[in-house]
Amino acid sequence: MKTCLESDRPEFVVVLGRRRVGKTYLIKEFFNGQFAFYATGISDEKTAGQLKAFHTCLREYGCSDTSRPKDWFEAFTRLKQLLTGENVYRDPVSNKRVVFLDELPWMDTKRSDFRSALDFFWNSWGSTQEDLLLIACGSATSWIINHLLKDRGGFHNRITRRIRMMPFTLSECEMLLENNGIVMTRQQIIESYMVFGGIPYYLNLLDVRLSLAQNIEQLCFKPYGDLHDEYTELFYSLFKNPAKHLEVIRTLCRSKKAGLTRTEIIQESSLVSGAALTQALEELEQCGFIRSYTNYTMNSNGLLYQIIDPFVLFSIKYIQDQKMGSWNEYIHSPGYYSWRGNAFEIVCLNHIPQIKAALGISGVETSEYAWNSKHSDPGAQIDLLIDRSDGIINLCEMKYTDDIYEADRSEHGKILNRLTVFQKETAPKKAIHITLVSSTGLKKNSYSSVFQSIVTGDDLFR
Repeated sequence: MKTCLESDRPEFVVVLGRRRVGKTYLIKEFFNGQFAFYATGISDEKTAGQLKAFHTCLREYGCSDTSRPKDWFEAFTRLKQLLTGENVYRDPVSNKRVVFLDELPWMDTKRSDFRSALDFFWNSWGSTQEDLLLIACGSATSWIINHLLKDRGGFHNRITRRIRMMPFTLSECEMLLENNGIVMTRQQIIESYMVFGGIPYYLNLLDVRLSLAQNIEQLCFKPYGDLHDEYTELFYSLFKNPAKHLEVIRTLCRSKKAGLTRTEIIQESSLVSGAALTQALEELEQCGFIRSYTNYTMNSNGLLYQIIDPFVLFSIKYIQDQKMGSWNEYIHSPGYYSWRGNAFEIVCLNHIPQIKAALGISGVETSEYAWNSKHSDPGAQIDLLIDRSDGIINLCEMKYTDDIYEADRSEHGKILNRLTVFQKETAPKKAIHITLVSSTGLKKNSYSSVFQSIVTGDDLFR
């Protein structure tokens, strides 16, 4: 935002990100709530209601018209008049007129002229105003992508900057929890991330008086818990028709943890190939719910899709099917340990920059892959492989344990088998370093020398 304020050209900035990630909060905090004009769309409101709300905002900022605009063209004409008035608020440092239109997609109701009017407002006037900063924000990612970022009409190449809001890292979560008076060990913060991800809204719901397990129970499993219905509300707030998005997520959740190719998604679901599926996959990835990546030995045509949003994975596994009535009763069951092993791998995938920093390779160009043997019996799989431009490949073993991790004879054999099969099938021309990413560190014994490098839970907080 600072760059936009310092710019000597008109700026049309789009801020996007999933629901609850803190888009509105960030923008309001940065500008200290001071704008030349601010308005927000209203969920599930028709055109008349949207125009009424917009008119109310115009009046609050000094518009003298008392009647509600008859359409969006008239509404934006009044906004232009407001912004050209002598009393318009300007940023005290940059002298910019900052306009913030929040939840913009909600303003675009069925059969309204909103998009045409916004197009005309920007292209006929806004794009000529060097001191104008227009910020558009909204959780309905599909609308933002299709009607602003990928538009081939009036908004084509008109968006000057895009800001994608990402969930907090573990370090940022730790700072937020400390600020809220929540006392947790770093191990517990990692486990909270495995449930809530780095979504500040969810973390702000934690009750300082309760343990993490009690908070999960109250928020997610009680019928009136604040997050009990969040999964469904999340997708309906982001996507106009979320049926395909939900089916993709359900299909990936049922699959092996490494994910599925597009062809496998179609084979294992009710979805059909086509533009609609392509759009759903792209939008899910834009929101950070899934990632696309390649197997080390496959080309881009073999892209794999994998769930990487902790809260989505947790919700669909434990809340949506309603098979489990209590989190406290589930803890320490076999299913619990299986879930948290998978969830910790997702934490690691969301903290690859921190893993690289711990390995001392932040400045080294890398590509990240997974790998799955097609020939070995028993099978061999590597969930995170860091291919480095300095002649080394890190094969990462990710382990989440209550106590310090201790390799035994059986695990030592499995690791060496994966290494042998990988070398045989891929014939890499780089040195292979087996890397342990452990939430609790590594206990030295006769088998621990199999690891060339170790990344601890504390390292993920860098």
